[in-house]
Amino acid sequence: MTTEARNVLGTALVPCSYDPLTGYYRDGCCNTDEHDQGSHVVCAKVTQAFLDFSLQRGNDLMTPRPEHRFAGLKAGDRWCLCARRWQEALDAGVAPPVVLECTHAKALEFVTLEQLQSCA
Repeated sequence: MTTEARNVLGTALVPCSYDPLTGYYRDGCCNTDEHDQGSHVVCAKVTQAFLDFSLQRGNDLMTPRPEHRFAGLKAGDRWCLCARRWQEALDAGVAPPVVLECTHAKALEFVTLEQLQSCA
């Protein structure tokens, strides 16, 4: 990445979580590039309702997967979510709270700032 990553507020992207270690690159930030097909750009504080919703959609975020450096999530953890999954959760009424300063500007290609702010 040759330029400093920006968040949805237009300022420097702030780390989302180091414990658990999140991000497509497991660098603590919701950084992205052309290799991140899922656009893991929305920093959210996951809720049990969201974790259950994600499981129902075929993405188990609760079970540890050490081979992917993934310890499993519990309610209250911060995690870089795929923008489309967050949008699905919003539409279903179970979108977890968003941390705007930690959410990559690329999220705005999938959802509006107003949608994100409604859950901030």
